[in-house]
Amino acid sequence: MNLVKSRTLSLLVAAALFPLAAFMFAQSVSTPDGQLLPHSEYSATLPDNCCIYQPPPAEGQNTNGIHIFIFAGLKSHGPGQHDYPQFLADWSKFLTAHGAVVDGALHAPLAEDLAHTDVVVVYKGDAGFMTPNEHAAFLAYVKRGGGLVSIHDSLCGPDPEDMVMFVGGGKKHGQVNYTLGAPLTYDVVDPSSPIMKGFPNGFTIYDEAFYHMTWATDPKIHVLATIKIPDTPAATRGGGVGQVVPQIWTYEHMLPSGQPARAFVWMQGHIYENFSNPVVQNMLLRGIAWAAKHRIDELIDYKPHVNPRFAIVPMRNQ
Repeated sequence: MNLVKSRTLSLLVAAALFPLAAFMFAQSVSTPDGQLLPHSEYSATLPDNCCIYQPPPAEGQNTNGIHIFIFAGLKSHGPGQHDYPQFLADWSKFLTAHGAVVDGALHAPLAEDLAHTDVVVVYKGDAGFMTPNEHAAFLAYVKRGGGLVSIHDSLCGPDPEDMVMFVGGGKKHGQVNYTLGAPLTYDVVDPSSPIMKGFPNGFTIYDEAFYHMTWATDPKIHVLATIKIPDTPAATRGGGVGQVVPQIWTYEHMLPSGQPARAFVWMQGHIYENFSNPVVQNMLLRGIAWAAKHRIDELIDYKPHVNPRFAIVPMRNQ
């Protein structure tokens, strides 16, 4: 009986001391020579590339790929339209499968996010509305030569001139400068551009086009494709019917005291289903690679490595 009581007492003491021991271990770590250091001091001695700060890459991820940040926004408009969160979910996987290293958020990237980013893909309504800190981070990023890709109404904001500085064109928020949904037929102005490879002249989708734009003048944008604004009630109201307006372009520029930077713009994307069109997908993949200053077909040509351990094994017939 005394032996049972003794063992029971030992177990109770151990159970009581375990949380304290765990706490002490969390606060201190042994060095290779056996010296015990407080956790804060030990962390300060670790190299920058220690696994504590850099987790292992996801299986199948190309760690040497283009570093892309997707700047998305909250869902707006009706079903199937302006589905920014779905783009973040779908294209983070899609771009990873095409060899990119992808990060993203439903808010503007922070300076630390942009520090290791090659290109920011913006698909967010009215991205021109930025806080001073967000604007300063974007300005510093473009000044060092960071790439931008603007999709649909991302180039809309309170000051179109400000968006011109970033992507070569800007649309003023609150002005009737849109068609709403309509059949849009592209006139490919520069078929020699590698971005437009496989993009047929006369390609038509149901989407939304913009007009009454503010454009960069020095340097100017390089127009890849235009659209003749169709006759819709909104275009009639805004006075845009019949105008021929660039809808796909590139913009190479350099901010004062900065490095050469690139921007690629596709002004459609109102209808989310169009992101599934292979013609649109290949154009965007090439535009993203171009803006990142990588080989134009890097994302197109990527062949993922498949680890045999994770291959799907077909079921045997019983």
